[in-house]
Amino acid sequence: MFGFAGVQTPVERGGGLPLGRRVLAEFLGTALLVTVVVGSGIAAQQLSPADVGLQFFENTTATVFGLAVIILVFGPISGAHLNPVVSVADWFEGRRRGSGPSGFELTGYVSGQVLGGVAGAMLANSMFDQAPWQISTRDRVTGGHLIGEMVATAGLIAVVSGLAGRNRSLVAATVAAYIGSACWFTSSGSFANPAATVGRMFSDSFAGIAPLSGLGFIAAQLLGAALGAAVMTLLRPDRR
Repeated sequence: MFGFAGVQTPVERGGGLPLGRRVLAEFLGTALLVTVVVGSGIAAQQLSPADVGLQFFENTTATVFGLAVIILVFGPISGAHLNPVVSVADWFEGRRRGSGPSGFELTGYVSGQVLGGVAGAMLANSMFDQAPWQISTRDRVTGGHLIGEMVATAGLIAVVSGLAGRNRSLVAATVAAYIGSACWFTSSGSFANPAATVGRMFSDSFAGIAPLSGLGFIAAQLLGAALGAAVMTLLRPDRR
């Protein structure tokens, strides 16, 4: 299944708005994203209990549309990263160009995203009359799945980097389209987001992931993000 990467061009982080407001936007945006992912997964499981392929289609369709809307809503405030690897890539790029978020801002963004991911899973569980606090038992780790997560995350970082400075509506549509595609062409379902992965550990549903599997996915996501950043640095020497 998927996960969702968050999103926005690295240079659009909300301008001069107070950091607290931007961190709150990242918390709310990531919480809503995970609510969409987990909630649509639970709904799909209830609506189509005998057809896993249809469940996956329902889950991915709802998530792609939800992701695009969330980017458009929170982009002007925080940049709508919604994803620690996107924030880290923004920070890394900023170190080379003499701008971008500081280490303190990065810590705030990542903290807000991770807490938002957990809150979003709990909200989705509650909406469907399930226990808010759950631990997933869905083991997803195989060698192929880890490679899939590396590919999905590397592709996400390449897409976000390539869209730097573009119109926000174009970013929303393009990132959502990439995530929707990666959900289907990668073996892992394209979680590609450490914060969403942590959140999904707290829902024992179609969208959940067991903690040990989640840690493996996060390690693969970090490696994939580094690979994506390195490839774009090589392809875009003008941005060094």
